[in-house]
Amino acid sequence: MWVGGHYRENSSMYKRTSSREYSNIEDMEENSDILDNCSDKGTVNPSWKLSLPHVVVATISSFLFGYHLGVVNEPLESISVDLGFHGNTLAEGLVVSICLGGALIGCLLSGWIADGVGRRKAFQLCALPMIIGASMSAATNNLFGMLVGRLFVGTGLGLGPPVASLYVTEVSPAFVRGTYGAFIQIATCLGLMGALFIGIPVKEISGWWRVCFWVSTIPAALLALGMLFCAESPHWLYKQGRTAEAEAEFERLLGASEAKFAMSELSKVDRGDDTDTVKLSELLHGRHSKGSIISMGLMDKLGRKVLLFWSFFGMAIAMILQATGASSLVSNLGAQYFSVGGMLLFVFTFALGAGPVPGLLLPEIFPSRIRAKAMAVCMSVHWVINFFVGLLFLRLLEKLGPQLLYSMFSTFCIMAVIFVKRNVVETKGKSLHEIEIALLPQD
Repeated sequence: MWVGGHYRENSSMYKRTSSREYSNIEDMEENSDILDNCSDKGTVNPSWKLSLPHVVVATISSFLFGYHLGVVNEPLESISVDLGFHGNTLAEGLVVSICLGGALIGCLLSGWIADGVGRRKAFQLCALPMIIGASMSAATNNLFGMLVGRLFVGTGLGLGPPVASLYVTEVSPAFVRGTYGAFIQIATCLGLMGALFIGIPVKEISGWWRVCFWVSTIPAALLALGMLFCAESPHWLYKQGRTAEAEAEFERLLGASEAKFAMSELSKVDRGDDTDTVKLSELLHGRHSKGSIISMGLMDKLGRKVLLFWSFFGMAIAMILQATGASSLVSNLGAQYFSVGGMLLFVFTFALGAGPVPGLLLPEIFPSRIRAKAMAVCMSVHWVINFFVGLLFLRLLEKLGPQLLYSMFSTFCIMAVIFVKRNVVETKGKSLHEIEIALLPQD
């Protein structure tokens, strides 16, 4: 069970409370006098426009993540014919899943890389194996070269998502952090769509699959070059003792008028000073969300927990529809409607919460001193599961049948619904430092 806390302005201290209470009092907190004091002091939300370009460049890594997950879907048959392993389902499964195995390696290293060299250089290191690996896959004439290239690409994919989540969380004002966090999922979807679009001519043009891989080197190069002009995470700079640089980056991200205040709050959290009633949330957590795009601001409007709950619930229903469509209870026409409807519902509800929320919620709830490494561990679990699903799905479908397999998936989703309801705390509208103080035991 997660343990949470809340802010009591009359005592100027964070008190311990249960996660259930933490969630229930959230709306009360949003209307508390501390926010009125914030307005009285003249503190306003920093402009979302200042941090937007930095977030957009960072999400190129998410675009590449989606692109490389989908790049072999259309061309797989052509690849297998040209490289001489057509009909070998194990080899075809390896071409798909070895990328996820490489992602596990990159993910395990991501925390140490992000903490060791900084977020910007971590992005550049993420782009390098994707350029090398995609080039190898595009130029190879055998299965071994394809697998090695996909493995290289995978290491970059494993490094990119956790660093992107960290970076977006640390450079975004709290009042649009959910909105910007959704950019990661949107970029992933755009990458998947881009891969499918690029792959359309693969059956008409011989060797087109090589073009599909070459194309991916362009956004990877843009990511590496774009990071030269982006801000470094002020949180990382401050932890390195580079306070002047951290303040300069705060000026780029929040504006000169807010930089010194943000720096003072960083120093308070660093030394455990919570005696001042003015918190960083007064700067980054306001009642007005001007500039937020409603369609991408659901996490800031409804909250992380609500989206996760209904996302997993919808995914469970979608899997039940799929299982029903695969059963003998419905006609052939009905089975088609159930299958297509279940697929569309699953994609929609996944994109609503289960896709974007964990990447934002995880770096929010971990303390800054272990945030990067904790993200690496969490994302590693994600990649291990993805690897085995990609490798074994077709065989499980053949052995168990779609009805039993989709029923198992539905059961996992229902378990996730129960877990979210009982254990996940709401972090909507909280600054990173406010969340950190609230969730950690007080001395």
